[in-house]
Amino acid sequence: MNLPKRKLGSSGMEITTVGFGTWAMGGGDWAFAWGPQDDAASLSTMRHALELGINWIDTAAVYGLGHSEELVGKLLHELSPSERPLVFTKCGVVWDPKNRMVPGKRSLKPESIREECEASLRRLGVERIDVYQFHWPDESGVPIEDSWATMSKLVSEGKVRAAGVSNFDVQLMQRCESTRHVDSLQPPFSLINRAAAESNIPWCASHHTGVICYSPMQSGLLTGTFTAERVAKMPKDDWRRNAAEFQQPNLKNNLALRDSLRPIAQRHGVSVPAVAVAWILAWPGVTGAIVGARQPQQVDAWIGAANLQFNAEDLEEIAAAIQRSGSGTGPAQPFAEAPQSDQETSHRAKA
Repeated sequence: MNLPKRKLGSSGMEITTVGFGTWAMGGGDWAFAWGPQDDAASLSTMRHALELGINWIDTAAVYGLGHSEELVGKLLHELSPSERPLVFTKCGVVWDPKNRMVPGKRSLKPESIREECEASLRRLGVERIDVYQFHWPDESGVPIEDSWATMSKLVSEGKVRAAGVSNFDVQLMQRCESTRHVDSLQPPFSLINRAAAESNIPWCASHHTGVICYSPMQSGLLTGTFTAERVAKMPKDDWRRNAAEFQQPNLKNNLALRDSLRPIAQRHGVSVPAVAVAWILAWPGVTGAIVGARQPQQVDAWIGAANLQFNAEDLEEIAAAIQRSGSGTGPAQPFAEAPQSDQETSHRAKA
C-alpha cells in the first residue's frame, strides 16, 4: 500500500500521514498504563504497520518506563537499514523505578535531558533519534530557554536529527523559537478534543513547524466497538478508567458522536476509526496522526484514513454531529486554509 506523505515542517523529513503510536505497548503496572500487553503481539503489530507502508513510529521513554522503547529497539534490530522506520521519542518525564505507580515528574533540567537522551539511544539501539521531543512543559522551575538550548546541542552533536515539543502552547513554542527552530509539535487532537485547532496548529503552519497529533481516536472512544460496559471491565491499571471523557455524561455524548460517523464511513467504504483519523488529517497545518494499535487487525481498521478525502458535505455533516452531540470543545470544522507552509506540498498516491 502506497501511503501519502507530507513534509514534517522544515526538518527535511517526509512522513506518512499516519504513524504508529506505542503508548499501550509499554504494558501494564505503571501510572498511565493501558493494562497488560503481550510483547509478541506488539512486535507483530508494528511489523504489520510497516508492511502497510507506515514509515514512522512514535514512542516515549516513560511508556512502560522504558519498555516501549526497548520493544521498538528490538524491532529495529531485526530490520535492515533500508527497512527501518523513522523513530520519534520523548523525554522530560522522570520516574521512580522503585514505585512504578507514581506518576513521573515533569522535568526539563538540562542534565536530565542529556541523561534521558543517552538512555533512549541505548534502549532503541540507534546512534541518532530522528525526532526528539519534550514530552510536557517543565514543572521543576528551569527556564525553557535553558532546556531548549540543551536540545539544540544534542542536534549539533548528531544525537538528534530534529527537535520537537509535545503538549506545548504557543507562548512556550515562541520562547523556544527564539533559541532554535521548533521542528514539530505533538498535541492531543481529535473530534472530541479540538482545542489544538484554535491557535497551536495555525501557529505551527505559519512557522513551518510540523504537527503530529496524538490520540486522534480519543484513546479508543472513537473506535467502532467501544461501549460503556467496556469501561467497567478495564484492568485496574488502565488509566482510562478515571479519565473525564470516559465518565458520564461525557461518555454518552462521545459515543453518540462516534455513532454519527457510521453513515459517513459506509459511504466511503471505510471504518469509523478511519473517518475519525481522516478528520484530523483534513485540517490545514496537520502533518500526520499518531495512531496506536495492540493487534495487527486494529491497524487494518484505521489505515484507510491515509487515503480518505472528505468533500465539503462530509465535513459539514461531521460538524453538525459534533454540535448535536455536545461532545468536547473547540472548532468543529477545518478552516478553509492555513497560512502558507512547507507542509502544504503534501502528495498523495493511490492505495
